[in-house]
Amino acid sequence: MSNFPACPKCQSEYTYEDGDNFVCPECAHEWPKQAAEAAPETARVYKDAVGAILQDGDTVTVIKDLKPKGSGGVIKQGTKVKNIRLVDSDHDIDCKIDGFGAMSLKSEFVRKV
Repeated sequence: MSNFPACPKCQSEYTYEDGDNFVCPECAHEWPKQAAEAAPETARVYKDAVGAILQDGDTVTVIKDLKPKGSGGVIKQGTKVKNIRLVDSDHDIDCKIDGFGAMSLKSEFVRKV
């Protein structure tokens, strides 16, 4: 795997260097190296249902009853979840819930305590 940036047009990871430019073999987009070096990496901001910013280790409360797939139980509204871990995926909170074990939650269904 190369250390070249992904293509800004199609997000392909197969870019290569050609002189003073980067080139994408999938969409044929070319862009200068200086533009890639000057672009800062932006960190994703995770927010709960009311807009509070979440961080790793926070304690949150579930705001509605949730029925996990493959489980016969229901996570009731008001259940506290301690020591969350934020991940970059569709379900952006990894946590352990007493009585259910490890699972992933969406940040839109929790509220920071």
